Amino acid sequence: MEFRYLGNSGLKISELTYGNWLTHGSQVENDTATACVRAALDVGISTFDTADVYANTQAEVVLGEALKGERRESLEIFTKVYGPTGPKGHNDTGLSRKHITESINGSLKRLQTDYVDLYQAHRYDVETPLEETMQAFADLVRQGKVLYIGVSEWNAQQLRDGAALAKELGIQLISNQPEYSLLWRVIEEEVVPASKELGISQIVWSPIAQGVLTGKYKKGQELPAGSRATDDKGGAGMISRWMRDDVLDAVAQLEPIAADIGLTQAQLSLAWVLHNDNVASAIIGASRPEQVESNAVAAGVALEADVVERIEGVFAGLAETDPTLTQMPTGREA
Repeated sequence: MEFRYLGNSGLKISELTYGNWLTHGSQVENDTATACVRAALDVGISTFDTADVYANTQAEVVLGEALKGERRESLEIFTKVYGPTGPKGHNDTGLSRKHITESINGSLKRLQTDYVDLYQAHRYDVETPLEETMQAFADLVRQGKVLYIGVSEWNAQQLRDGAALAKELGIQLISNQPEYSLLWRVIEEEVVPASKELGISQIVWSPIAQGVLTGKYKKGQELPAGSRATDDKGGAGMISRWMRDDVLDAVAQLEPIAADIGLTQAQLSLAWVLHNDNVASAIIGASRPEQVESNAVAAGVALEADVVERIEGVFAGLAETDPTLTQMPTGREA
């Protein structure tokens, strides 16, 4: 496992982060989830990402149990705040001081830790003054409950505004967590240049496009039993946008490229994401421990320029690049 600095900070994280968005507390049983976390630790992954909204707080509970007994100083534990939790009342969502303060206390209890290494604004809150949000984050840093501040799916201007306020308050905004893969490249035109300017790294989610880039889904064939595309708890809805013949045709063309350099399609797709020098880590999820072990091979892989050119040529005209598609809520989801 290789490690990279997160933004303009001294914090190093593993090139692959283990995340439990669509799995812990919902898709897989707790014993399997714990086995996946153990597999992540065994391959050298030290960074774990979750959110209070995942499975309505249960994903944090499962991760906290799975990591219990590990040396806390050897881990980087990330969580997020914004989405509705609990009974989803009028103050159970957003980035107000009230919701942030109550959310971190709940997250720390569920994760069984005194602090999180990175606390992330899960989305931008258009209904709360940014000054209120950043001041609340700064207070948590000073209290020692949070070491660093990050965000998720913020556009370039929001990153600039947030970083400026963080600097005024004497704290660091060091990361953004956007979707990024061979099929979804909307951060490249505006978010990445702004992030480099500000000293912010990307921790990217869905680097293998919810499993589509693994090649498991074949045009004209039945969906594999037990795969995300057959999951009615959320997975199928997320993956449906990629289940098109033109996309599946392109994905099939990755197989010989990957084989030429001794990788699987999933490993190649992860290596391509990590080829972007503004990406500090790619988040992987798993429903089986062996998926973690296989994906870990992508860490430290250096792709030659001609290989990158071949890969990107396959998806020319298919990849989404419109920077305005960075996820932006119109209001709180209460």
